[in-house]
Amino acid sequence: MTERVHIEAIGQRGDGVTGVGEEAIYVAYTLPGEIVEVDAWPGHPDRRHLARVAAPSRERVAPVCKHFGVCGGCALQHWRGEPYRAWKRGLVVSALARARIAAPVADLIDAHGQGRRRAVLHARRGTHDVLHVGFAAPHAHHIVAIDRCPILAPALAPAIAIAWAIAEILDPARKPLDIHATATDDGIDVDIRGSGALRPGQIAALAALAEARGLARLTRHGELVAQRVAPTITCGPARVRLPPGAFLQATAAGEAALASAVAQAVGDARKVADLFCGIGPLALRLARNAQVTAVDADADAVEALRQAAATTSGLKPIAAMRRDLFRRPLLAGELDGLDAVLFDPPRQGAEAQVRAIAVSSVPLVVAISCNPATFARDAAILVAGGYRAQTVTPIDQFRYCAHVEIVAAFRR
Repeated sequence: MTERVHIEAIGQRGDGVTGVGEEAIYVAYTLPGEIVEVDAWPGHPDRRHLARVAAPSRERVAPVCKHFGVCGGCALQHWRGEPYRAWKRGLVVSALARARIAAPVADLIDAHGQGRRRAVLHARRGTHDVLHVGFAAPHAHHIVAIDRCPILAPALAPAIAIAWAIAEILDPARKPLDIHATATDDGIDVDIRGSGALRPGQIAALAALAEARGLARLTRHGELVAQRVAPTITCGPARVRLPPGAFLQATAAGEAALASAVAQAVGDARKVADLFCGIGPLALRLARNAQVTAVDADADAVEALRQAAATTSGLKPIAAMRRDLFRRPLLAGELDGLDAVLFDPPRQGAEAQVRAIAVSSVPLVVAISCNPATFARDAAILVAGGYRAQTVTPIDQFRYCAHVEIVAAFRR
C-alpha cells in the first residue's frame, strides 16, 4: 500500500528520515523537505521503498551514474554538493556532541581526487543462471551487474571488464567470487577470493588474461597466478611493494590529506609511534623528521614497510613490528618517552589501545578514524584520561556515501 510521507532529515547512513526514535522511517534516495510516495518493504518495518518523489527538493541534482538507486555503492549522488558537505561534517559534530566532547571541527576536506583506487567486485550466478558482476544491491544480497563506475579512478576503470572476464573463466555458479582490484603505480593488481582450488586449465586461462590485460599481478587468496611486475605504491618519499590484497586508503588524495593533517598535528615531535600502521603510508612520511615505531598485526604489511624503509634514503630509523593491538595493546610503560602517538584502527576503533594511551605520559595523541561513533567513544576515553581535543578535521574520500575520515589531535 502506497503512502505519502515528508522527509525531515538525512540519517547517519545517508537515507532520508521521517519521524524520530522508534517511530523513525528510512527512505533511501530522498532529501530533506521532500514529499515522497513510498511502498512497504517486507521484512524491514523501519524502511520504505521510494515509489515517487511528489515534491522534489531544490537541492536535488541528477546522479552521475546510471546505476544509482539500484547499485548499493552510493547513497547520495542526488544531493547538491554544499548541503551534502555540511551534512557529512555534521556526522562528526553530532558524534562528538553525543559523547559530550567539546572540540572545534574544521571544514570538510574534499579528498575524492581522481576517484577510488581500489574496489571489490562480486561475481554471482543469479536467476536463470545469469552471470552478474558488480556491486551488491542496497540492503540485499543479489549483485547489480555494472559496466562502468564513475567514482573509480581512471587507472582502475578497466577493472570492471577484467572482473567480468575472470568470472567467465572461474564460473561463480560453483563458488561466488570476490575480486579485489587495486590501481598501483605499475598497473592493476588483482586478488581473487572465493574460487576454491584452481584447475590447471583455469590457471593457464587466468595467466593469459593477465598478460592480455596488462595486469601488474594476479593472485588467488594471495597465491601468485601471474605477475608482469611487482606492484608498488608511492608513499611520500618511499615506494612500497604491495602484498596481495593490501589495505590502502580509498583514494590517493585521501591518503595525502590524512598525511598532511597528521604531519601538521605531530609538528616537530622526534619520537613517534604509528599504531595500526599498515604498509606505512604515515610512518614513511613521518620518518623524514622523526624516529618511528610502527606496529600492525598484518605480518605482510609490516614486512613491506620494513623493505620500503630499508631502500629509501634520508629517513630516520623506523622500528616496524608485528603485534595484535586489540589483544596486546602497547602499555603505558612502552609508550612513555614518546613525543607523540598516532593510531589509525579499523572501523571498530581501538578501545583497548586507547585505554592504555590514556594512562600514559605521552603529551600528544593523534587519532585517525573512519567511523564517527567509535572515534567519539575513543576520544571520550582520552578526555577522561586528561587529554584535551585541540583540532578535529573531517576528510571526505568516500564521496556520495556516509563514510567520513577524521584526524584529531589531543594534548595532555
